[in-house]
Amino acid sequence: MSDTDRLIVSVSGVRGVIGKTLTPQVATEFGLAFGAMLGAGRAVVIARDSRVSGPMLKNAVTAGLLASGINVVDLGMVTTPGAALMTRKLGSAGGVIITASHNPVEYNGIKFLQPTGTALPAQQAERLKDIWQSRRFAPADALGQGTESQNNSTHAEHIEAVCDQVDERAIAKRRFKVVLDSINGAGCIVTPMLLERLGCEVVHLNSEPTGRFAHTPEPVAENLEGLCQAVRDHRADVGFAQDPDADRLALVDQAGRYIGEEYTLALSAAFVLTRRKGRLATNLVTSRMIDDIAAAAGVEVVRAPTGEANVVEMMNRQACIFGGEGGGGVIEPLVVPVRNSLVAIAYTLQYLTDTGATLSGLVERIPSYVMLKTKFPCPADSALEVIRAAREAFKSDQGAKFNDADGLRIDLPCAWLAVRSSNTEPIMRIIAEADNEQTVKGLFERVRQAARGVVKNIYI
Repeated sequence: MSDTDRLIVSVSGVRGVIGKTLTPQVATEFGLAFGAMLGAGRAVVIARDSRVSGPMLKNAVTAGLLASGINVVDLGMVTTPGAALMTRKLGSAGGVIITASHNPVEYNGIKFLQPTGTALPAQQAERLKDIWQSRRFAPADALGQGTESQNNSTHAEHIEAVCDQVDERAIAKRRFKVVLDSINGAGCIVTPMLLERLGCEVVHLNSEPTGRFAHTPEPVAENLEGLCQAVRDHRADVGFAQDPDADRLALVDQAGRYIGEEYTLALSAAFVLTRRKGRLATNLVTSRMIDDIAAAAGVEVVRAPTGEANVVEMMNRQACIFGGEGGGGVIEPLVVPVRNSLVAIAYTLQYLTDTGATLSGLVERIPSYVMLKTKFPCPADSALEVIRAAREAFKSDQGAKFNDADGLRIDLPCAWLAVRSSNTEPIMRIIAEADNEQTVKGLFERVRQAARGVVKNIYI
């Protein structure tokens, strides 16, 4: 069985290839399993992003929920943070979002939420998986079926919650020109509404929520050349790139230069710390820029394994005021404790407003590092062997420290690197950061040699 023939069930939810591993039957069964876990008579919100397979999966999950006696509130096509916000606001027992985030178009997924709007923690995610695998669920009888209703207020509620955290009038006075790339995803409708409320002139690329992505969904440099050129052509102040469910954001500066995903969290954290002080949380593979920003403000950074649910759990446990992940995910508990591109957009514009600086000027205030990321296909049963080989390759390095909380992170005196399996794709990721490119490339080469002993024809 190839890894594209495997259904991925993790702390990030369920993801699979439509027509292969993620079918209407699987989706219905997960609806039944979630209903069994919550109990009949409870209410659950459901939403989807713009993927073409979204209506099919939403209807299938809804069928399972209704059959288990759950009352379903359909939010329609909205962003993931918008759905999370409404899960909490409506007092629901949980939420379901049909999305595969940044995965390629052939994928879709099912993400399950707690009443707070956050993803299920690892223990509950494992319980749901166990109910599904063991088929400990059963449809209710004719009089025990759930009811279905619609709610169309998500966009308005989301915008209001975000705008409550910024000075709308001050931002509007700057009359920013913004180029927005929504990749024909779920952010197409609500994001320009937010920008227009903040007084921005908006040039909107890939603005139809068709789910037919104009480029590869992950908002990394090689996929955003069109956005960079549009910023230059329109002489815009900033460029914003969303992923398909609009929980992640990448930045382009006023010169049309890709700033990237790591700076999204760094700049938002720097802004937040000008307004309030407190501990920050992030994952184990986020740039140490956030450590420098926190140190300058006299606060601490705590780190969790990769995955929004893990970061939010750490935020709650350590009473953090703000957090996120370096992949463009900003988490503002004052809005809703999930990754949120609309918060990142508003905070970036507010930071530009407060300082009068350009985006490149704000970037120059943060100590810079060289971070490289790569990924390679890896059979699920080989992942642990790759990690063991990487540990072996570095075990003799003086001062090396090993962290096994999320794959393997190795801290060296002048650099760090991580080797881990993805929660959402059948791949392994390698991330390294140092003061210079030569050091990072040397780390990559050492991991590559180690991995080649396990996975043949590796191309990293």
